Amino acid sequence: MKVSDQFIKKILEKKQTSSRGFFDKGNMENFVNNLYNVLFLSQEIHAENQIYIEFEELHEILFDLIKNTSEDEVFAEKQTDHFFLVLPELYNSLILDAESILEFDPATESLEEILLSYPGFFATYVYRISHQLWIQKIRILPRVISEYAHSRTGIDIHPGAVIGKHFFIDHGTGIVIGETTVIGNHVKLYQGVTLGALHVSKDKANEKRHPNIEDHVIIYSGATILGGNTTIGRDSIIGGNVWITQNVPSSSLVYNKSEIKIKDNGTLPESLTFVI
Repeated sequence: MKVSDQFIKKILEKKQTSSRGFFDKGNMENFVNNLYNVLFLSQEIHAENQIYIEFEELHEILFDLIKNTSEDEVFAEKQTDHFFLVLPELYNSLILDAESILEFDPATESLEEILLSYPGFFATYVYRISHQLWIQKIRILPRVISEYAHSRTGIDIHPGAVIGKHFFIDHGTGIVIGETTVIGNHVKLYQGVTLGALHVSKDKANEKRHPNIEDHVIIYSGATILGGNTTIGRDSIIGGNVWITQNVPSSSLVYNKSEIKIKDNGTLPESLTFVI
């Protein structure tokens, strides 16, 4: 196989003109996973000095990631320091999230089970750290971090979304939460929920495109809620497979009425006699 010199030069030229913002994705994954382990899992870390050492290493990794996206060492140092300054607040929020799962999910028996195995909690963890970076005006890195969680869990949460405390994702596969979504406290989402935009257009990038979900709302599987002017009022229950593009008052029950027929399968209707 022979690749032309002209093609190789074109690749190099393109890399040189668009190199800003690139970083080692392996380092990003190490940061996400190692921070999770330090906060929640690593039982072999018993002494305070060991945790300090782990945090120093994580600080160095995050600094390099931010520096590579910004090409500004002063900015990277400042933003890295700030992230670790607010990390206790993120940790406290995540503990509340885990405790909500433990309180309401009858399938779990311990906090350890949640921390070790629940994709919804891991996706929430990744959201909370990526959102913190997002509000610190760091852009490419939190987007890549959020997509890492998406690839691992099937849960897609944009780091720009605003999500309150005691957040509970049950099962989770197929959940999509858009950039300008605002979610209150004590909200529960089931698999396949979409909190999306009514219009997908680049000229609306700076507008409020995604819905507002107020406190103590439960949204069951397959529900689709669209639009920046759409608000689901507090204490509401949204049933499965509904499609909502308008406001829902507080304390509402919204459900999709469907009809199920059961008959013998001796003679199938013509619409079902097909082969894929």
